[in-house]
Amino acid sequence: MCLPRRIFLGLALAAAALAGCEKKPDRLTLEPVGVDELRGWSDDRLAEALPAIRSSCAKLAAEPDDMPAGPAGTALRAADWRPACAAFATLRDDDTPALRGTIEQWLKPFRAGNNGSADGLFTGYYEPELHGSRHSEGRFTIPLYGRPVDLVTVDLGDFDESFKGKRIAGRVSGGALKPYATRAEIEAGAVAGKASELLWVDDPIDLFFLQIQGSGRVILDDGTMVRVGYAAQNGRSYRSIGKILVDRGQLPLDEVSLQSLKDWLRSHPSEAKSLMDENASYVFFRELSGDGPDGAEGVPLTPGRSLAVDPKFVSYGVPIWLDIESSKKGERIQRLVVAQDTGGAIKGPVRGDLFWGFGAEAEAMAGPMRSRGDYYLFLPR
Repeated sequence: MCLPRRIFLGLALAAAALAGCEKKPDRLTLEPVGVDELRGWSDDRLAEALPAIRSSCAKLAAEPDDMPAGPAGTALRAADWRPACAAFATLRDDDTPALRGTIEQWLKPFRAGNNGSADGLFTGYYEPELHGSRHSEGRFTIPLYGRPVDLVTVDLGDFDESFKGKRIAGRVSGGALKPYATRAEIEAGAVAGKASELLWVDDPIDLFFLQIQGSGRVILDDGTMVRVGYAAQNGRSYRSIGKILVDRGQLPLDEVSLQSLKDWLRSHPSEAKSLMDENASYVFFRELSGDGPDGAEGVPLTPGRSLAVDPKFVSYGVPIWLDIESSKKGERIQRLVVAQDTGGAIKGPVRGDLFWGFGAEAEAMAGPMRSRGDYYLFLPR
Protein backbone atom coordinates (compact mmCIF):
# COMPACT_ATOMS: atom_id res chain seq x y z
CA MET A 1 0.00 0.00 0.00
CA CYS A 2 1.40 3.42 -0.99
CA LEU A 3 2.01 6.07 1.65
CA PRO A 4 0.54 9.57 1.22
CA ARG A 5 2.72 11.90 -0.83
CA ARG A 6 3.95 14.18 1.96
CA ILE A 7 7.39 15.34 2.88
CA PHE A 8 8.32 14.74 6.49
CA LEU A 9 11.22 16.83 7.79
CA GLY A 10 14.01 14.64 9.12
CA LEU A 11 13.00 11.47 7.27
CA ALA A 12 15.92 10.98 4.94
CA LEU A 13 14.32 7.91 3.40
CA ALA A 14 11.01 9.58 2.53
CA ALA A 15 11.85 10.21 -1.11
CA ALA A 16 12.99 6.63 -1.59
CA ALA A 17 9.89 5.27 0.12
CA LEU A 18 7.64 7.29 -2.14
CA ALA A 19 9.50 6.46 -5.33
CA GLY A 20 7.54 3.26 -5.76
CA CYS A 21 4.19 4.98 -5.25
CA GLU A 22 4.08 7.03 -8.44
CA LYS A 23 0.59 7.13 -9.90
CA LYS A 24 0.24 4.97 -13.00
CA PRO A 25 -0.64 6.83 -16.22
CA ASP A 26 -4.36 6.69 -16.99
CA ARG A 27 -5.20 3.71 -19.19
CA LEU A 28 -8.58 2.40 -20.30
CA THR A 29 -9.09 -1.27 -19.54
CA LEU A 30 -12.10 -3.26 -20.76
CA GLU A 31 -13.49 -6.38 -19.10
CA PRO A 32 -16.19 -8.32 -21.01
CA VAL A 33 -19.35 -9.02 -18.99
CA GLY A 34 -22.79 -10.44 -19.67
CA VAL A 35 -25.93 -8.29 -19.75
CA ASP A 36 -27.15 -10.25 -16.73
CA GLU A 37 -24.37 -8.50 -14.76
CA LEU A 38 -25.78 -5.03 -15.55
CA ARG A 39 -27.82 -4.06 -12.49
CA GLY A 40 -31.13 -2.52 -13.51
CA TRP A 41 -30.79 -3.51 -17.18
CA SER A 42 -34.29 -5.00 -17.35
CA ASP A 43 -35.89 -2.00 -15.60
CA ASP A 44 -34.66 0.96 -17.66
CA ARG A 45 -36.93 2.64 -20.21
CA LEU A 46 -34.29 2.08 -22.86
CA ALA A 47 -36.35 3.63 -25.67
CA GLU A 48 -35.74 7.06 -24.13
CA ALA A 49 -32.14 6.68 -25.30
CA LEU A 50 -33.09 5.79 -28.89
CA PRO A 51 -33.03 9.42 -30.17
CA ALA A 52 -29.47 9.78 -28.86
CA ILE A 53 -28.43 6.46 -30.39
CA ARG A 54 -29.91 7.40 -33.78
CA SER A 55 -28.26 10.85 -33.72
CA SER A 56 -24.86 9.26 -33.20
CA CYS A 57 -25.54 6.65 -35.88
CA ALA A 58 -26.47 9.40 -38.35
CA LYS A 59 -23.20 11.17 -37.58
CA LEU A 60 -21.28 7.93 -38.05
CA ALA A 61 -23.03 7.19 -41.34
CA ALA A 62 -21.30 10.18 -42.94
CA GLU A 63 -17.84 8.89 -42.01
CA PRO A 64 -15.64 6.62 -44.16
CA ASP A 65 -15.63 2.92 -43.25
CA ASP A 66 -12.03 2.98 -42.03
CA MET A 67 -12.41 5.93 -39.66
CA PRO A 68 -11.37 4.98 -36.09
CA ALA A 69 -14.57 4.72 -34.04
CA GLY A 70 -13.77 2.90 -30.85
CA PRO A 71 -12.38 3.43 -27.36
CA ALA A 72 -8.64 3.75 -26.81
CA GLY A 73 -6.80 0.50 -27.41
CA THR A 74 -9.43 -0.99 -29.72
CA ALA A 75 -9.22 -1.37 -33.48
CA LEU A 76 -12.87 -0.50 -34.09
CA ARG A 77 -13.74 1.42 -37.25
CA ALA A 78 -16.92 3.14 -38.44
CA ALA A 79 -17.84 0.10 -40.55
CA ASP A 80 -18.03 -2.05 -37.40
CA TRP A 81 -21.01 -0.05 -36.16
CA ARG A 82 -23.09 -0.08 -39.35
CA PRO A 83 -24.99 -3.36 -38.77
CA ALA A 84 -26.14 -2.25 -35.31
CA CYS A 85 -27.10 1.21 -36.57
CA ALA A 86 -29.11 -0.34 -39.41
CA ALA A 87 -30.99 -2.46 -36.87
CA PHE A 88 -31.68 0.55 -34.61
CA ALA A 89 -33.19 2.41 -37.59
CA THR A 90 -35.95 -0.20 -37.96
CA LEU A 91 -37.26 0.08 -34.38
CA ARG A 92 -40.36 1.94 -33.20
CA ASP A 93 -39.59 4.96 -31.06
CA ASP A 94 -41.28 3.52 -27.95
CA ASP A 95 -40.34 -0.16 -28.24
CA THR A 96 -38.07 -0.78 -25.26
CA PRO A 97 -38.19 -4.63 -25.47
CA ALA A 98 -37.17 -4.54 -29.16
CA LEU A 99 -34.33 -2.11 -28.43
CA ARG A 100 -33.13 -4.29 -25.56
CA GLY A 101 -33.08 -7.34 -27.84
CA THR A 102 -31.34 -5.45 -30.63
CA ILE A 103 -28.60 -4.20 -28.33
CA GLU A 104 -28.06 -7.69 -26.93
CA GLN A 105 -27.89 -9.11 -30.46
CA TRP A 106 -25.41 -6.66 -31.98
CA LEU A 107 -23.44 -5.22 -29.05
CA LYS A 108 -21.56 -6.61 -26.06
CA PRO A 109 -20.98 -4.79 -22.73
CA PHE A 110 -17.51 -4.22 -21.30
CA ARG A 111 -16.84 -2.90 -17.81
CA ALA A 112 -14.57 0.15 -18.21
CA GLY A 113 -11.69 0.63 -15.81
CA ASN A 114 -8.66 2.79 -15.22
CA ASN A 115 -5.84 0.27 -15.05
CA GLY A 116 -8.47 -2.23 -13.93
CA SER A 117 -10.19 -0.01 -11.35
CA ALA A 118 -13.83 0.42 -12.36
CA ASP A 119 -14.80 3.09 -9.79
CA GLY A 120 -15.16 6.58 -11.25
CA LEU A 121 -16.57 10.05 -10.66
CA PHE A 122 -19.82 11.22 -12.28
CA THR A 123 -21.23 14.73 -12.25
CA GLY A 124 -24.13 16.47 -13.98
CA TYR A 125 -24.63 19.52 -16.16
CA TYR A 126 -27.56 21.39 -17.64
CA GLU A 127 -28.53 24.28 -19.92
CA PRO A 128 -28.63 27.44 -17.76
CA GLU A 129 -30.69 30.59 -18.38
CA LEU A 130 -29.14 34.07 -18.49
CA HIS A 131 -30.53 37.52 -19.20
CA GLY A 132 -28.98 39.76 -21.83
CA SER A 133 -29.19 42.21 -24.69
CA ARG A 134 -27.85 42.66 -28.21
CA HIS A 135 -26.32 45.94 -27.07
CA SER A 136 -24.27 47.16 -24.12
CA GLU A 137 -26.81 49.22 -22.25
CA GLY A 138 -28.27 49.57 -18.77
CA ARG A 139 -27.36 46.57 -16.63
CA PHE A 140 -26.14 44.57 -19.63
CA THR A 141 -22.44 45.38 -19.60
CA ILE A 142 -20.66 41.99 -19.57
CA PRO A 143 -19.67 40.70 -23.02
CA LEU A 144 -20.43 37.16 -24.13
CA TYR A 145 -17.67 36.62 -26.68
CA GLY A 146 -17.57 34.70 -29.93
CA ARG A 147 -14.43 32.89 -31.04
CA PRO A 148 -11.43 35.24 -31.44
CA VAL A 149 -9.94 35.42 -34.93
CA ASP A 150 -6.42 34.77 -33.61
CA LEU A 151 -7.28 31.65 -31.58
CA VAL A 152 -5.73 28.51 -33.08
CA THR A 153 -6.97 25.06 -32.03
CA VAL A 154 -4.83 22.01 -32.79
CA ASP A 155 -6.12 18.42 -32.73
CA LEU A 156 -2.95 16.50 -31.89
CA GLY A 157 -4.57 13.29 -33.13
CA ASP A 158 -4.22 14.67 -36.69
CA PHE A 159 -0.44 14.41 -36.25
CA ASP A 160 -0.15 11.24 -34.18
CA GLU A 161 -2.98 8.77 -33.52
CA SER A 162 -1.60 8.11 -30.03
CA PHE A 163 -2.75 11.64 -29.18
CA LYS A 164 -6.33 11.04 -30.35
CA GLY A 165 -8.78 13.17 -28.35
CA LYS A 166 -6.10 15.57 -27.12
CA ARG A 167 -6.17 19.19 -28.22
CA ILE A 168 -4.25 22.34 -27.50
CA ALA A 169 -5.08 25.95 -28.29
CA GLY A 170 -3.13 29.17 -28.47
CA ARG A 171 -2.06 32.00 -30.76
CA VAL A 172 0.66 32.23 -33.37
CA SER A 173 3.47 34.63 -32.56
CA GLY A 174 6.77 34.76 -34.41
CA GLY A 175 5.94 31.56 -36.25
CA ALA A 176 5.38 29.62 -33.01
CA LEU A 177 2.23 28.60 -31.13
CA LYS A 178 2.07 30.46 -27.81
CA PRO A 179 -0.40 30.14 -24.89
CA TYR A 180 -3.58 32.17 -25.30
CA ALA A 181 -4.71 34.86 -22.86
CA THR A 182 -6.04 33.76 -19.44
CA ARG A 183 -9.52 34.44 -18.09
CA ALA A 184 -8.27 37.52 -16.19
CA GLU A 185 -6.46 38.85 -19.27
CA ILE A 186 -9.48 38.30 -21.51
CA GLU A 187 -11.79 40.10 -19.09
CA ALA A 188 -9.24 42.95 -18.94
CA GLY A 189 -9.54 43.43 -22.72
CA ALA A 190 -7.03 41.00 -24.30
CA VAL A 191 -9.48 39.99 -27.05
CA ALA A 192 -10.71 43.50 -27.87
CA GLY A 193 -10.93 43.79 -31.65
CA LYS A 194 -10.31 40.04 -32.03
CA ALA A 195 -13.56 38.57 -30.70
CA SER A 196 -17.05 39.83 -31.43
CA GLU A 197 -19.48 40.50 -28.58
CA LEU A 198 -22.33 38.14 -29.46
CA LEU A 199 -24.45 39.42 -26.58
CA TRP A 200 -24.17 41.43 -23.39
CA VAL A 201 -25.32 39.86 -20.11
CA ASP A 202 -25.94 41.23 -16.62
CA ASP A 203 -24.26 38.77 -14.27
CA PRO A 204 -20.58 37.67 -14.29
CA ILE A 205 -21.33 34.70 -12.03
CA ASP A 206 -24.03 33.39 -14.37
CA LEU A 207 -21.61 33.82 -17.30
CA PHE A 208 -18.91 31.91 -15.40
CA PHE A 209 -21.24 28.93 -14.88
CA LEU A 210 -22.47 29.15 -18.48
CA GLN A 211 -18.85 28.57 -19.50
CA ILE A 212 -18.65 25.53 -17.23
CA GLN A 213 -21.90 24.09 -18.61
CA GLY A 214 -20.90 24.82 -22.22
CA SER A 215 -24.30 25.90 -23.54
CA GLY A 216 -27.36 27.80 -22.40
CA ARG A 217 -30.20 30.16 -23.20
CA VAL A 218 -30.16 33.93 -23.00
CA ILE A 219 -33.47 35.76 -22.55
CA LEU A 220 -33.10 39.11 -24.28
CA ASP A 221 -34.53 42.38 -23.03
CA ASP A 222 -37.14 42.27 -25.82
CA GLY A 223 -38.44 38.92 -24.57
CA THR A 224 -36.89 36.75 -27.29
CA MET A 225 -34.62 33.82 -26.53
CA VAL A 226 -31.19 33.05 -27.99
CA ARG A 227 -29.50 29.69 -27.54
CA VAL A 228 -25.70 29.75 -27.34
CA GLY A 229 -23.20 26.90 -27.37
CA TYR A 230 -19.54 26.15 -27.14
CA ALA A 231 -17.40 27.54 -29.98
CA ALA A 232 -13.86 27.31 -28.61
CA GLN A 233 -11.75 27.41 -25.46
CA ASN A 234 -8.58 29.38 -24.74
CA GLY A 235 -6.47 26.27 -24.16
CA ARG A 236 -5.81 26.95 -20.49
CA SER A 237 -6.35 24.10 -18.02
CA TYR A 238 -9.64 24.03 -16.16
CA ARG A 239 -9.30 24.57 -12.41
CA SER A 240 -12.21 23.81 -10.10
CA ILE A 241 -13.15 26.69 -7.79
CA GLY A 242 -14.90 24.13 -5.60
CA LYS A 243 -11.61 22.32 -5.00
CA ILE A 244 -9.91 25.65 -4.25
CA LEU A 245 -12.49 26.48 -1.59
CA VAL A 246 -12.24 22.99 -0.08
CA ASP A 247 -8.43 23.18 0.00
CA ARG A 248 -8.68 26.53 1.78
CA GLY A 249 -11.14 25.19 4.33
CA GLN A 250 -13.89 27.55 3.20
CA LEU A 251 -16.32 24.82 2.09
CA PRO A 252 -16.62 21.19 3.25
CA LEU A 253 -16.19 18.71 0.41
CA ASP A 254 -19.59 17.12 1.01
CA GLU A 255 -21.30 20.50 0.61
CA VAL A 256 -19.75 21.44 -2.74
CA SER A 257 -22.38 21.80 -5.44
CA LEU A 258 -23.28 24.25 -8.16
CA GLN A 259 -25.76 25.89 -5.82
CA SER A 260 -23.31 26.19 -2.90
CA LEU A 261 -20.62 27.66 -5.17
CA LYS A 262 -23.04 30.26 -6.52
CA ASP A 263 -24.10 31.11 -2.98
CA TRP A 264 -20.47 31.50 -1.87
CA LEU A 265 -19.61 33.81 -4.78
CA ARG A 266 -22.67 36.00 -4.20
CA SER A 267 -22.04 36.23 -0.45
CA HIS A 268 -18.34 37.15 -0.97
CA PRO A 269 -18.55 39.88 -3.66
CA SER A 270 -15.10 41.29 -2.89
CA GLU A 271 -13.46 37.87 -3.41
CA ALA A 272 -15.64 36.47 -6.20
CA LYS A 273 -13.75 37.80 -9.21
CA SER A 274 -10.30 36.80 -7.95
CA LEU A 275 -11.57 33.29 -7.19
CA MET A 276 -13.13 32.89 -10.65
CA ASP A 277 -9.91 34.21 -12.23
CA GLU A 278 -8.01 31.30 -10.65
CA ASN A 279 -9.76 29.17 -13.26
CA ALA A 280 -7.76 30.49 -16.23
CA SER A 281 -9.88 28.47 -18.69
CA TYR A 282 -12.26 30.62 -20.77
CA VAL A 283 -14.98 29.47 -23.18
CA PHE A 284 -16.15 31.34 -26.30
CA PHE A 285 -19.63 30.85 -27.76
CA ARG A 286 -21.69 30.82 -30.94
CA GLU A 287 -25.39 31.24 -31.53
CA LEU A 288 -27.26 27.98 -32.06
CA SER A 289 -30.35 27.13 -34.04
CA GLY A 290 -32.50 24.04 -33.74
CA ASP A 291 -34.16 22.20 -30.90
CA GLY A 292 -31.33 21.59 -28.49
CA PRO A 293 -27.70 22.24 -27.65
CA ASP A 294 -25.12 20.29 -29.63
CA GLY A 295 -22.46 18.27 -27.87
CA ALA A 296 -18.84 17.91 -28.95
CA GLU A 297 -19.88 15.04 -31.24
CA GLY A 298 -21.85 17.59 -33.26
CA VAL A 299 -25.32 16.15 -32.53
CA PRO A 300 -28.13 17.51 -30.30
CA LEU A 301 -27.93 16.39 -26.68
CA THR A 302 -30.77 14.31 -25.24
CA PRO A 303 -31.73 15.19 -21.63
CA GLY A 304 -30.92 12.36 -19.26
CA ARG A 305 -29.38 10.26 -22.02
CA SER A 306 -26.31 12.14 -23.27
CA LEU A 307 -23.04 11.75 -21.41
CA ALA A 308 -19.90 13.87 -21.58
CA VAL A 309 -16.74 11.72 -21.56
CA ASP A 310 -13.01 12.07 -22.08
CA PRO A 311 -12.59 11.42 -25.84
CA LYS A 312 -8.96 10.48 -25.27
CA PHE A 313 -10.32 7.20 -23.89
CA VAL A 314 -13.97 6.84 -24.99
CA SER A 315 -15.05 7.71 -28.51
CA TYR A 316 -18.23 9.65 -29.24
CA GLY A 317 -21.29 7.64 -30.18
CA VAL A 318 -20.61 4.68 -27.88
CA PRO A 319 -23.71 3.49 -25.95
CA ILE A 320 -22.93 3.22 -22.24
CA TRP A 321 -24.68 1.59 -19.30
CA LEU A 322 -24.47 3.78 -16.19
CA ASP A 323 -24.61 2.33 -12.69
CA ILE A 324 -23.89 5.17 -10.27
CA GLU A 325 -25.03 6.69 -7.01
CA SER A 326 -27.87 9.20 -7.06
CA SER A 327 -27.82 12.46 -5.13
CA LYS A 328 -31.02 11.09 -3.53
CA LYS A 329 -29.90 8.91 -0.64
CA GLY A 330 -30.46 5.20 -1.16
CA GLU A 331 -31.13 5.50 -4.89
CA ARG A 332 -29.02 4.73 -7.95
CA ILE A 333 -28.98 5.98 -11.52
CA GLN A 334 -29.01 2.92 -13.78
CA ARG A 335 -29.71 3.79 -17.38
CA LEU A 336 -28.55 3.65 -20.99
CA VAL A 337 -26.76 6.78 -22.21
CA VAL A 338 -24.61 7.73 -25.22
CA ALA A 339 -21.17 9.38 -25.23
CA GLN A 340 -21.84 12.64 -27.09
CA ASP A 341 -19.98 15.45 -25.36
CA THR A 342 -16.92 16.40 -23.34
CA GLY A 343 -15.79 19.16 -20.97
CA GLY A 344 -12.71 20.77 -19.50
CA ALA A 345 -13.10 18.90 -16.19
CA ILE A 346 -13.94 15.53 -17.75
CA LYS A 347 -10.63 13.70 -17.63
CA GLY A 348 -9.88 10.00 -17.31
CA PRO A 349 -11.07 6.60 -18.52
CA VAL A 350 -13.91 6.35 -15.97
CA ARG A 351 -15.35 9.87 -15.79
CA GLY A 352 -18.74 11.12 -16.93
CA ASP A 353 -20.93 14.22 -16.88
CA LEU A 354 -24.65 13.55 -17.38
CA PHE A 355 -26.70 16.13 -19.30
CA TRP A 356 -30.02 16.83 -17.57
CA GLY A 357 -31.61 19.37 -19.95
CA PHE A 358 -32.95 22.88 -19.34
CA GLY A 359 -34.69 24.65 -16.48
CA ALA A 360 -34.93 24.65 -12.72
CA GLU A 361 -35.56 20.90 -12.42
CA ALA A 362 -32.50 20.13 -14.56
CA GLU A 363 -30.38 22.49 -12.45
CA ALA A 364 -31.64 20.82 -9.27
CA MET A 365 -30.60 17.41 -10.61
CA ALA A 366 -27.24 18.48 -12.03
CA GLY A 367 -26.10 20.87 -9.32
CA PRO A 368 -25.49 18.50 -6.38
CA MET A 369 -24.43 15.53 -8.48
CA ARG A 370 -21.04 14.16 -7.46
CA SER A 371 -21.52 10.44 -7.66
CA ARG A 372 -19.30 7.39 -7.53
CA GLY A 373 -20.00 4.39 -9.69
CA ASP A 374 -19.01 2.63 -12.87
CA TYR A 375 -20.01 2.32 -16.48
CA TYR A 376 -20.05 -0.30 -19.20
CA LEU A 377 -19.30 0.36 -22.86
CA PHE A 378 -21.44 -1.41 -25.46
CA LEU A 379 -19.19 -2.34 -28.39
CA PRO A 380 -19.94 -4.22 -31.64
CA ARG A 381 -19.69 -7.98 -31.41
